[in-house]
Amino acid sequence: MSDGHQHNGHESVPSRQRRRFPGISSRAYEHPADRSALVALRKLSGFDTVFKALSGLLPERSLRLLFLSDSVRVSDRQFAHLNDMLRDACYILDLEKVPPMYVNQDPNPNAMCIGLDEPIIVVTTGLVELLDEEEMRAVVGHEVGHALSGHSVYRTILLFLTSLAVRVAWIPLGNFAIMAIVTALREWFRKSELSADRAGLLVGQDLQASMRGLMKIAGGNHLHEMNVDAFLEQAEEYEAGGDLRDSVLKILNVLPRSHPFTTVRAAELKKWAASRDYQRLMDGHYPRRDEDKDASVRESWRDSASSYADEVRTSKDPLMKLVSDIAGGAGDLGDRVRRGFGGFTSSAPKPPRGPQQPGTSSGSSSDTASGTSSGTSSGAQDARDEEPPRDGA
Repeated sequence: MSDGHQHNGHESVPSRQRRRFPGISSRAYEHPADRSALVALRKLSGFDTVFKALSGLLPERSLRLLFLSDSVRVSDRQFAHLNDMLRDACYILDLEKVPPMYVNQDPNPNAMCIGLDEPIIVVTTGLVELLDEEEMRAVVGHEVGHALSGHSVYRTILLFLTSLAVRVAWIPLGNFAIMAIVTALREWFRKSELSADRAGLLVGQDLQASMRGLMKIAGGNHLHEMNVDAFLEQAEEYEAGGDLRDSVLKILNVLPRSHPFTTVRAAELKKWAASRDYQRLMDGHYPRRDEDKDASVRESWRDSASSYADEVRTSKDPLMKLVSDIAGGAGDLGDRVRRGFGGFTSSAPKPPRGPQQPGTSSGSSSDTASGTSSGTSSGAQDARDEEPPRDGA
């Protein structure tokens, strides 16, 4: 257990004891899609050498100088309470080298972890002023989770490529090629944000504080006006509501983002906190860092594919239901396609007018209605663009 050890005269566990995870591998909390990509990259021969060669092209040195010259570096003498949280988070996740952290004047609540040679963490004054101590602890743990996973390297590359895409926008094929890479990186990074949210929960070990933090990022400092259950119901309604047109709009809305929407993040985190994997981790059963070199790329890809398949199969989104129906050969698929977009709305189709023809079974109509409504019911259940790209805490 985290035991109130001293760091330069300051306790790094200011309020209560927390479980510690010696030697924990980031694979313990990483989302399957995030983990498969990272395992493959770690196994790729010469990958680190290539990125070190790229470091001269990337704006990392400039960013470090910028934050050093125009932000406040967290230490025992500046933002000491954040320094305690940072050291405590590194202690709990057993991160040997404490990354530097800066507070940057910006009213927008935000945070990020970037860097090739070593990660640096930046939080905005808007975030520091918005969150209470336990909520902020989850955010610091989120960023330390990024550092432990090595996300800062790929985040820095995403920042660079996004900037490059703007510069070569006048070259049609050049811009298309870079944006294809950026789009793929963003899809991966959205999954990595779910991983970092899990790391934040491991550090804070307070699910309600994590939920409150996400609500405040979405709705501001009006906690007395908000409710966690109602917030999670929004995620359920977002996933299940509308028809195929809404599904397409959801995809278009999320494509330019580096983060999932806050309601979705809250729902995903609550689902993971209720899982057997989380309970086993809290009981001390988790992969160790010294085993990372033996991690199987094939097994990681299989877990990732299984995760996406489960997401499609259990999703209540109309488009995902269509994909699931196609894969499962649903008998009423043809009727639903013929009815057009309206055939995939959350409401059951209206019965045909007029008397029923003799000898005609009514089973097909009722089956169709049942299949439509069961996939899209919306009960209350669990659940920047970059300038530069930042972690939404």
